[in-house]
Amino acid sequence: MLSNLAITGLYVLDQDKALDFYVNKLGLVVGTDADLGFMRWLTVHVPGQPERQIMLEVPGQPMMDDATATTARDMVTKGASAGWLIFNTDDIYAAHRQLRDSGVEVLEEPTQQSYGIDFGFRDPFGNAIRITQRS
Repeated sequence: MLSNLAITGLYVLDQDKALDFYVNKLGLVVGTDADLGFMRWLTVHVPGQPERQIMLEVPGQPMMDDATATTARDMVTKGASAGWLIFNTDDIYAAHRQLRDSGVEVLEEPTQQSYGIDFGFRDPFGNAIRITQRS
């Protein structure tokens, strides 16, 4: 019935700030940036992989009522929105260095795990991101 995952979403509080982080710091590219009137549809993806996108969404209408949106924004502010991403890389040390050089606050060093080497950090809204070089 289902063939693939096309878009996954993350809650952010400021789409312009999210766009700057995901494009200028992580190196993703814009998939869609469209003003639909009732919301801004903003997606990014790994270069050359437009079939799997990340929607950067501000909690609110039309997906939730105002009270729920306020609660969701409060959860994002506390880093408790449960959004997370894992990216793969061929050179974990270069990725780590590039992120630090671009101003991303990376508090972990690359660490050997059973599946490879990885490290983690958070986006400006508290969403967890991990970079992995698989064994």
